[in-house]
Amino acid sequence: MHYTVNGHATYCYTGGKPFDAAKPTVVFIHGVLNDHSVWILQSRWFANHGWNVLAVDLPGHCKSEGAPPASVEEAGQFVIALLDAAGVQKAALVGHSFGSLIALEATSRAPDRVTHLALVGTAYPMVVSPALLDGALNDPQRAIAMVNTFSHSLLAPPPSSLGPGTWLYGSSRALMRRVLASNRDHNVFHIGFKACNDYANGEAAMEAVQCPVLFLLGDADQMTPARATKALVGKARNAKVVTVHAGHSLMSEAPDDTLFALRDFVSATAATAA
Repeated sequence: MHYTVNGHATYCYTGGKPFDAAKPTVVFIHGVLNDHSVWILQSRWFANHGWNVLAVDLPGHCKSEGAPPASVEEAGQFVIALLDAAGVQKAALVGHSFGSLIALEATSRAPDRVTHLALVGTAYPMVVSPALLDGALNDPQRAIAMVNTFSHSLLAPPPSSLGPGTWLYGSSRALMRRVLASNRDHNVFHIGFKACNDYANGEAAMEAVQCPVLFLLGDADQMTPARATKALVGKARNAKVVTVHAGHSLMSEAPDDTLFALRDFVSATAATAA
């Protein structure tokens, strides 16, 4: 499904289901050099269990037009504009890595429009090493290999993820190369990493969040170690921390645990709110 956001076509995967205004909505936001496909299991489950799903390709990525957001703040405002374009008054936001910062910033800017905030593989500050920043700019293929080494703790996925015979490193590397090649005018790799590294509004943003917050972390995550969430957890009014056995790529390395944590979070908090 495509929406026009800020004058550009924006692609959202809906899990194969039509949008129904009577249902609650969950927005899935990917990280650097990823697209909507990283949420394939989680998005399809929600779409088949009573939710509208908008798994977005960020601007300038794959099926979405426009310039890639140069900052977390710009990307957060884009998410609010996406809700407007889709006619969604309230939604749950789920973001991974760079996407988690975007979801946080969007929630802080429109706290009355976000019912649940799930930060997956998050950290604050989200410091990117000089070597990765330089590699993303000047030698992206080498940097892609580095990121995949740091992002995975398993070689092959569990059965519920991408299927037997899938090589997690290889499939992730192929996706990142495809996303990088999808935009010939902008280096979305370096732009995304720089946006993560430059973001300085995390604690102030969390103080503005009014909805329940889930921190979904990997115990073997080398990109955003679980210990790097302490500042945000301390600022959250209603925080829940769930740690699963995975690296940074939680959605593929621990697909069921990631799904169940998201399912239980929105179900429990919805019941409490009711």
